[in-house]
Amino acid sequence: MALALAHPRISRDEYLQGELASEIRHEYVAGNVYAMSGGTLNHQRVAGNFFRVAGNQLAGKPCFPTGSDFKLQVPLGGGEEAFYYPDGMIICVPVPGDALFTGSPSVILEVLSPHTRRNDEVQKFRDYLTIPTLGTYILAETESPVLTLHRRDGAGFRREILSGPDAILDLPEAGISISLAELYRDVG
Repeated sequence: MALALAHPRISRDEYLQGELASEIRHEYVAGNVYAMSGGTLNHQRVAGNFFRVAGNQLAGKPCFPTGSDFKLQVPLGGGEEAFYYPDGMIICVPVPGDALFTGSPSVILEVLSPHTRRNDEVQKFRDYLTIPTLGTYILAETESPVLTLHRRDGAGFRREILSGPDAILDLPEAGISISLAELYRDVG
């Protein structure tokens, strides 16, 4: 999803209450609120395929996927925080059914677009890699089966590229594997 408009600085509680009533989604970064715009059909297909395939493989297991309507809370330091709407997450810790967000994903997926690429590769990259439970951050290209992965490796993260429909995305933190052919099904 692309960032669109910035609104005046508001409190965390004002943001969370506003999201409950809003017809459009907003991300929150250190008191600043950004309206989200829609993505392309290919963007939706990649995100939807991730949710569907991960959901099918995780049925009956402790981990579960979320789509782009569930928020991620990220502490930013200095008492500031962000709330993002990743295109997909896999969560492997208990979360109450009435929760509005999580701070503990094991996997995060962002589907890149011209409008979100810089934010996904810079700000969100920096913020997401501070999450202690995160094992893999996935950046998915929209038009072709190419993933840039950032995988936890000891104290840091290592970068890995997967490409082509025969490649397999292994997510050991969730105990699943997804072929890029499945992830990019019907993307054209």
